Parts: sequence; structure tokens; C-alpha cells
Amino acid sequence: MNALEQQLSYPMGDALPDIGKTLEVAAGVRWVRMRLPFALDHINLWLLRDELDGRDGWTIVDCGITSDETRTAWEQVFANELGGLPVLRVIVTHMHPDHIGLAHWLTERWNCRLWISATDFNAARLASASTTGLGGSSAALFMQSHGLTDPESIEKIKARTNYYASMVPKVPERFRRILDADAIPIGLAAAKNDWECIVGYGHAPEHMSLYCKNLGILISGDMILPRISTNVSVIDLEPEGNPLPLYLASIERMRALPEDTLVLPSHGRPFRRLHTRIDQLESHHESHFAELMRACADKPHSAADALPVLFKRQLDLHQTTFAMGESIAHLNALWMAGRLNRTLGEDGIYRFSAA
Repeated sequence: MNALEQQLSYPMGDALPDIGKTLEVAAGVRWVRMRLPFALDHINLWLLRDELDGRDGWTIVDCGITSDETRTAWEQVFANELGGLPVLRVIVTHMHPDHIGLAHWLTERWNCRLWISATDFNAARLASASTTGLGGSSAALFMQSHGLTDPESIEKIKARTNYYASMVPKVPERFRRILDADAIPIGLAAAKNDWECIVGYGHAPEHMSLYCKNLGILISGDMILPRISTNVSVIDLEPEGNPLPLYLASIERMRALPEDTLVLPSHGRPFRRLHTRIDQLESHHESHFAELMRACADKPHSAADALPVLFKRQLDLHQTTFAMGESIAHLNALWMAGRLNRTLGEDGIYRFSAA
């Protein structure tokens, strides 16, 4: 546990649900954990005891990627953890593959509806049909324009033309739209709780976290994570995007929730001390801004030049694509705030220098 984690409180200690099983974190709220084939090797999913249209069952929050392993793990959950009750609906916090990947299979298997923001539903359908942001020629050219010129890396990015679709081969054809401040009643008829939708920007187009005041629980998705910072990237679809101020404003709004809220994150363990974690995340990005300002005052930096400024560890290609997106996001934020200038060199690379 690092020093920042020690400032948080983990009410469940080191307990983790085994794959294919669940752990109860509160009355009617169960924790499911699925493997991911990345350095970030797991995702947390959630089961909420529910009643919908006169039927008792469960609501699933987030799905895991499409893979035989994930489907098998879900089947074990269905057989042993649901008390013989059906899945009534699937809520997805946002469109990233580990969250929406199996939504099509789950909704078809249980003949139920996907609930998601309209923006992320349509972004997922677009990305599933045509990879964007993390692979293909457009992504490779975008990375090159920000200084990633290693030929092997560029060829690998070009070759990843089905990156998103490999984990999200299909998106449900129909959905139920959820909006910021919507209150979704979830629970048994005699004891329903309202789960408030809280929109978050920067990490995904229209991310929805879910807050239950009665239970004191926030299903934070990827907006608030306990051990790592949320990825906030600029991608080739929106090359002059400025998502980082949007993200910081989004988590600042969550400060309106109580400090002792039990946060159920998509990665890492459930924790308390929400305001403390918001402080840590804001400080993390302010530190990155300060480091970039010092570096760019010394000499112009491309986003690739800035990678060792922001990331002190060795990165594989998967991590490098995300790191490049984050580097551009920090530089774009400083540029659009008037603190850095951006110039396009004769070599076709954007570099940033002190204003």
C-alpha cells in the first residue's frame, strides 16, 4: 500500500471476491471481480438486488470485456450467486470495453435492457464499427504528430485496427437513456432506494456514476479510483480536445457527497474518505502541470518528450498509447489556458513552450 492509499480507509480490508463468486458490501449490493488481459488486470462489477416490472431479480452494473473467460465467470455467478433469480437490467457507467464489452450478451441472455447515457451508447456503437482512438492509421498519424516516431510502435498502432471491436464486437440495438440527476429506484418493492446518476466528463464522453444516499454508497465507475489516477486522454477523433479541466470539475462536484461515502470503484478496493481522494487526485494533476511548465520553460516539448516527465516507470505499448493521450491532455489544458504556446515544426510535430 502506497502513502496515498494509507490516507484512505478500506472497510473490507484485503478481501476480494473470487472469480465467479460475489462478496456482499452492503445490504443488496454484491461485488463481482473479472480478469482483464492488461497491466490493469481486473475490473469490479456490481450486482444490486432489485424488482422491476413486478419481477424480483438483480441489476448488473458494468459487464467486463467480451471473452470466453468473462462469459464463463458470469455463468458461475448466475448459477451460484443469484439465488435462482434473473437479471432484470444492465446499467453501464460508460463505453470503455471493460465496462460495456459483454452488454450485448448479457442483455440477450436475460432478455433485458441496457441502461446507459445516450452519448456513450452512440460512442460505443461507432467505436465497435470502426476503431478509433487506440488503433489504426488515424491514431498512428495523430501519435506521430505529437512526437511518437518509433517505427515499431507506429506500425503496431497502425495494425491495431480492431482493438475496440475485439472486446466490444457488438452493442445492444436498443437502450434506456440515463441522464445526470436521474434517480433510478433500485431494490425490492418494500424497500427501494433511489440511485442518483452523476455525470462525469473527461474520462469518457458522458460517464455516469451512481450514488445511493440511503446506503451511503457511490458506484464511481472510473471517475474516482483509490490507487491509480483515472486516464484522461486526447484521441485522434478530437485532436484539440481539452478533457482534463472537465474531469477535474467533475470530481470536484463529487465533493458535495459525504466524506465517509463508501466508494465502489471499477478498479481497486472499496474505500472511504472520498474528499481525501479528490484532494489527492487534484494534487496529482497540479503536480503534473507544474512539472510540465518547468520542462517546457527549459525547452519545447512534444507529448512524447513529456512522457518521462509525467511517467517515471517503463511503459509497454498498451500503456504508451494511454500515456500519450494523457500527455497531450495535460499539454492541451496548459495551452488552452494560455500558459503554453503550441507550434508545428517542419517535421510535422507539435511542441509546447512557455508562453
